[in-house]
Amino acid sequence: MSARTYKALAVYCLLIALTVGVTAAFGVFARGTGATEAATSIRGEEFEYATDGVYAYNAERVVAEGVGWDALTLFAAVPALLICVPFVARGSLRGRLAAAGILGYFVYQYLMYAVFWALGPLFPAFIVLYPLSFIGIVWIVATLDVRSLPARFTDRFPRKSIAIFSGVMGLMLIAMWVPRIATGLSGDLAGASLMGTPTLAVQALDLGIVVPLALATAVFAWKRNPVGYLLAAVFSVKGVTMAGAIVAMLISAWIVEGAPEVAPLALFSAATAAAGTIAFFVLKSVRPEGEAA
Repeated sequence: MSARTYKALAVYCLLIALTVGVTAAFGVFARGTGATEAATSIRGEEFEYATDGVYAYNAERVVAEGVGWDALTLFAAVPALLICVPFVARGSLRGRLAAAGILGYFVYQYLMYAVFWALGPLFPAFIVLYPLSFIGIVWIVATLDVRSLPARFTDRFPRKSIAIFSGVMGLMLIAMWVPRIATGLSGDLAGASLMGTPTLAVQALDLGIVVPLALATAVFAWKRNPVGYLLAAVFSVKGVTMAGAIVAMLISAWIVEGAPEVAPLALFSAATAAAGTIAFFVLKSVRPEGEAA
């Protein structure tokens, strides 16, 4: 792969990072005054809805979580991608794998935002950012010789750890969301916690995207399939940012509502720490450029 290609890819990642940064900053700093008004959803549920800011017309709890998610993106994910940019420009495998994981996080976040939030001024940014981030992942993968990836990692690649972690995460999401969907379909809308929305978008995306990715990562990593090395890097990096975002969302909701959700907070804090540790060792196990297997 030519040096020009790596530099172009680095510029592309830089532009995405800057655009995401601006979008997330609006979510954090233009969220409005916190004013709300009671309203009844189309399904007959009563909620307090935000009446101003870029996330107006969403339930107060949803806005609180979104501000936490945006804060994590702005102050952690965007700087992480900016750090990757010079390494991507040099053609670093470690840098490209880390960037792919962060872009995977952006794909999920802004696809979720596009289908979940009430229509608002940031909607155009959402529907631009998730496909651009996906294209970035495809571009990064196109620069890799996937079949040779096992030789680019040392024996310290945490194969068992990433297989167990991703498998557990996939099964945990199934255990969390399938009963909730069943509860909603049974007519118990309060139990399903729709939060003023007409459907369960989070559950749809988790079960349709994250769970298959997690289980595929577990299987391919365990079998030492070359694809498993790629998925391990992407899933572990995305995992630490996504689990961290959920922690930030829960803390933000805690600040607004005054009551912490202790069990989810503890669970996803542990998941963040586990994903961060695994991501560190996955990336550390990449051989230095030019080192033979």
